[in-house]
Amino acid sequence: MNKYFIKTILFTVLSLSSLFAQNKNLEGYLFAYFEGKGPGEKQEQIRFAVSDDAIHWNALNNNQPIIPSDKISNTGGVRDPHILRGENNDFYMVATDMYTRKNGWDHNPGITLLHSNNLIDWTSSVIDLEKQYPVKFKDIKWVWAPQTIYDPVVKKYLVYFTIRFNYNLKLDFYGAYANDDFTGFESAPTLLYSAKDGAIDSDIIYKDGTYHLFYKGNTKDKNGKEIQNGIKQATSKSLYGPWKESFEYIDFYANQKTTVEGSSVFKLNNTDEYILMYDLYSSGRYEFQRSKDLYNFTKKPESFTKNFFPRHGSVIGITREEAKKLNQKWGGVPKELLPQETYQFKSEGNPIITHKYTADPAAIVVDKTLWLYAGHDFAGGQRGYKMKDWCVFSTKDMQNWTEHPTPLDITDFSWAKSGDAYAGHVIEKNGKYYWYISTNWSGIGVAVADNPQGPFKDALGKPLLTNEDCFASTHSWACIDPAIFTDEDGQSWIFWGNRECYYAKLKDNMIEIDGDIKQINFKDFDFTEAPWVHQYKGKYYLSYASGFPEKIAYAMADNIEGPYEYKGILNEIAGNSNTNHQAIVDFKGKTYFIYHNGAIQTDGSSYSRSVCIEKLEYNKNGTIKPIQMTTKGIYK
Repeated sequence: MNKYFIKTILFTVLSLSSLFAQNKNLEGYLFAYFEGKGPGEKQEQIRFAVSDDAIHWNALNNNQPIIPSDKISNTGGVRDPHILRGENNDFYMVATDMYTRKNGWDHNPGITLLHSNNLIDWTSSVIDLEKQYPVKFKDIKWVWAPQTIYDPVVKKYLVYFTIRFNYNLKLDFYGAYANDDFTGFESAPTLLYSAKDGAIDSDIIYKDGTYHLFYKGNTKDKNGKEIQNGIKQATSKSLYGPWKESFEYIDFYANQKTTVEGSSVFKLNNTDEYILMYDLYSSGRYEFQRSKDLYNFTKKPESFTKNFFPRHGSVIGITREEAKKLNQKWGGVPKELLPQETYQFKSEGNPIITHKYTADPAAIVVDKTLWLYAGHDFAGGQRGYKMKDWCVFSTKDMQNWTEHPTPLDITDFSWAKSGDAYAGHVIEKNGKYYWYISTNWSGIGVAVADNPQGPFKDALGKPLLTNEDCFASTHSWACIDPAIFTDEDGQSWIFWGNRECYYAKLKDNMIEIDGDIKQINFKDFDFTEAPWVHQYKGKYYLSYASGFPEKIAYAMADNIEGPYEYKGILNEIAGNSNTNHQAIVDFKGKTYFIYHNGAIQTDGSSYSRSVCIEKLEYNKNGTIKPIQMTTKGIYK
């Protein structure tokens, strides 16, 4: 068998390997990175983001770490995570074991290796080259930016990284094959590639019989002074070379003052196009250029859209099922990637929904079905009200429930710069369903749908109400918590506010205010937020959150505009929650009081809440009997 025939076989194997991901029905992307903003002690930790198009990215877990660095490193910090889909559909991740916020930049001798079968649960180990290979690496200064690639010739995973010694300023790439359980190396790393003037942050990808190694390189004058730097590449037919260095710079910024690093390349799903991305670390940006052959790249860079500030990271393709699992664990996956399916469950007591955190309920009845709308607190452990989408559930008997696909996301409102999916209220009018939502300081918006489960779309393209409409308020979160009531004459009204309670008429189109905005005031009106208006036997009831921690109080009036008379506390502080938010609805001859508490939260303080239901009953004089919050709720 001649050498040419052997090489052809190997190239065929490699080509099939490179197409492995394409056969996995990949439809989304996962970005592993560390953070460049926020508290310094939290930056050097691994985070995840997901995109459906590799351009628009959304952080998972509210941009909090998915793995604490102190659990997987010797130093307490990790940088430069690289993630790889393995040949058996498992996952490998490596990162620099370095905590610059605590230890500075002078020295780091090791890297972290991680392995997972599902992207959720990770095992880890640390390699300290200085300790494990004391002869060869006893005087090491840095071990930076590790990456992993599968070598189909030897059927092993090669881990490669930048090394610098104290006695030599040159930065070179070394590599070693990982052992079978990906916890260490089979032998001491050896030199993989040495660029003429040194290099860092390498990424290797295979295409059409050639390995392409992209890295941050530089050019030095005859005196050894750096005069240019940017993204370069070298090519080879074998992972261990020989490598042919190209002295041309690829990135747009190579001849400018703007500096880049952290180059990483990945193939777009189901296309022949590649993305070469890089970290503009001095300006907090992440940009990319495109190529189809890995030699010729678009000249003009493009920018990612993102709600986080990534530093040196990497991207892999993911399936819809993987996206679903990531969302179940950490939340934040774009709804375009989530399977559009319903989920059936049965409620036996309070909270009525236990598979996710829900808050700020609102409810309507359509024919013989009750539709429950709720905000969505993400997984436990939050330290603020981080809510990115809303939920919708339905029931015909108050016990058997259906959760419908996510009907509305804060990103559906392009003007909502706060990024906060706060409390909302849905109402039917003229055959359409209108969802009034609040966005913290960005204002109150309106979305519309043809049916109660949605999907809902922004009806205005701008806020219906903003802080400027809250004439008696001075704080930034005054314009929240809309509640809608349609009177017997067909006139619809909107109530809202925090600290001050406002109301106004709505035009028949439901997307414009009709007339003046007014304020509600009456004796003993200690209003915090969460207004709700309902009617019973000709009387108007205004219930609302009062004080802090919040109780629900209520008042009564003969006219929707008042004057209202304070009647007392409707229910006390909801367990383990500083906030309370009620909905009152009649369904099949009974009246229900729907609220939230903190009964199933896990270290979320008041920020991981759960919807509950109790019966609501009236006294003979029309006042409401106090609500007793129970774990049994309406269920026997």
